Amino acid sequence: MAFLGARRRWLTLVTLVMLFIIFGNLFFFKGEEIKKKIDQVPLPSLPGKGDETAEKAGFEPIYKPRDNHPISLLMAEADKKWKAYEDQRSKTFKQTVKKYRRKYGRHPPPGFDAWYKFARERNVHNIDDFEQVMDDLRPFWAIQPRRLRRLAAHLWEKKEDGISGIHIRDHKVAKLTNKGWRSETLASLIEKFIEYLPDMDIAMNRLDQPRMVVPWDDMQALLSKELETRRTLPEVINEFSGNTTDLLDVTIEKPEDDKSEREDPEWYNAPGKQYMDIAKTACPPESHAVVKGDMTTAEESWKDRTGGIVKNFNSSTDLCTIGPEIQDKHGFLYSSSSIVATKRLVPVFGECKVNVNSDILFPANMYWTHDVRYDYDDKFDVKWEEKKEEIIWRGVTSGGVQLKDNWERMHRQRLVRLLNATVMQDQQVRVLTEQPDAQGQFENFRTFQPSLLLEQISDVGFTEGMSCIPNCDFYNDVWTYKDQVDLAEQFKSKFLVDVDGHSFSGRWRAFLESKALGIKATIFREWHDSRLFAWRHFVPMDNRYDEIFTVMTYFLGTGKRDERSPSEAFVARHDLEAKRLALQGREWAKKVLRRDDIEIYTFRLMLEYARLVDDNRDRIGYSGDGSELDKWDKSQGAPV
Repeated sequence: MAFLGARRRWLTLVTLVMLFIIFGNLFFFKGEEIKKKIDQVPLPSLPGKGDETAEKAGFEPIYKPRDNHPISLLMAEADKKWKAYEDQRSKTFKQTVKKYRRKYGRHPPPGFDAWYKFARERNVHNIDDFEQVMDDLRPFWAIQPRRLRRLAAHLWEKKEDGISGIHIRDHKVAKLTNKGWRSETLASLIEKFIEYLPDMDIAMNRLDQPRMVVPWDDMQALLSKELETRRTLPEVINEFSGNTTDLLDVTIEKPEDDKSEREDPEWYNAPGKQYMDIAKTACPPESHAVVKGDMTTAEESWKDRTGGIVKNFNSSTDLCTIGPEIQDKHGFLYSSSSIVATKRLVPVFGECKVNVNSDILFPANMYWTHDVRYDYDDKFDVKWEEKKEEIIWRGVTSGGVQLKDNWERMHRQRLVRLLNATVMQDQQVRVLTEQPDAQGQFENFRTFQPSLLLEQISDVGFTEGMSCIPNCDFYNDVWTYKDQVDLAEQFKSKFLVDVDGHSFSGRWRAFLESKALGIKATIFREWHDSRLFAWRHFVPMDNRYDEIFTVMTYFLGTGKRDERSPSEAFVARHDLEAKRLALQGREWAKKVLRRDDIEIYTFRLMLEYARLVDDNRDRIGYSGDGSELDKWDKSQGAPV
């Protein structure tokens, strides 16, 4: 007993010392630093909330299919692509610089060495994967820097154009014009690395919807011209020129008092216009959007014939490929609340776009700011085995302007109706079934009745009506509105379906961070798309949702192999595959979608953009071979 008493006193002393250290550290840190320190404190696992990983769960890095179901095969294929992505990462500054020049045909921008250290100090996972940055900025190389500066300086001046301005002078945000919460948030992010940026103006989209649709022939001309500008001169200067001409005079309060020369962005308004009429002008002349050939042939580029499973997520979001099939099935495409567009290439930064847009993407502000509606919270994120076996979605009736005679075709409304047991009573849908005489082989089964399954697994519904004209009374006899379910509480369920609203969904990052499995349908592109692998980190879904029951019967199983009749489908349960995808998505989000990654991405974006608008852009940049950081890389554990 004396020994136990001494042991208790010793444990109490150790606990008090640890608490003293923790709170002592908190005394010296504020704001974001407090959160960062707290996140690093090791805490004991709470009951039912252990941070299980795919490796701890016994999953091999590369999935080996246990049958020939298309989803099983797609998971294996995705893992191989992910492995190749992992194996190609640069490990040192020297490798990073060499790969940059080989890939882009130019020197990295000034400050690239500082950015590299900034990224490595924040444990960047893939120092090379900034494809979205480079693709977005590429056509702007065909436009004179002075014209870009002139546009960026004044695009904010007409409020109805929906542009905010962020104006950097002397390494500070000197002014915000036509400001709102979006530009204020982006400015706070830029301040994390503003000491490395020259004076420049940034034009940012205030609207939910993207802005630029450059006609196909015009874009090809711009890209051809960009190719001609590629060169790696032997001697360049690793600093910005400090151009000040054509920047906004931040001392002038009223635009009418500023006599500077302007460039006309040529905005035009098209609210409610069929967007494919605009979008197809930016599509290749042989594309489905222009030629409108056979739908089945077009589908083969993104869907598997067996079960209709999405096999190419990028193509499934490409309006040049799928546009004609969904132009009347997505609110943005046929009933958008606001379209202010231009055919010109103008330097506007935006949070999302569809594939035909030329907006410059940056990480969405709702991913950076702390908002309980979008931030991941592990309060209810229990282990996979403790989650409810259901698919959940909550939201409002956003997505486009709704009228009494057009709401049924909206993308959110279609989802809610499709996953409603009452609506689907007596309906038949396609799923897959195992072939009776060939175990592990599957074929289409077109008479599956989903209503019973939906009664058991569906928790999908609207919480309120909005965006209706003249009001939402026409929904009174349509919906029974459901109670709001906080984002964190949704993680009690295994399956989280995510679809667009007016534009992209701000919930997606939190879904990926959770231990649940995200199912994603969208037409919008975001900054992180090249980092995410469909069928390894999430489940992709067609924007028509026609394969949702094939997906759910794969994970949950249906029927019994030895007791089924010809009128019944059978698919073995694949719960471990669902868990595997959920854990892999969560681990990956913790590596590539962190707040640190948002800082790293935006820093790189701003360096590249600053070089782009510099009159001496061909003669500035980093020209070394990277060896000066060999010692630093070695100190960070890199294999120099």
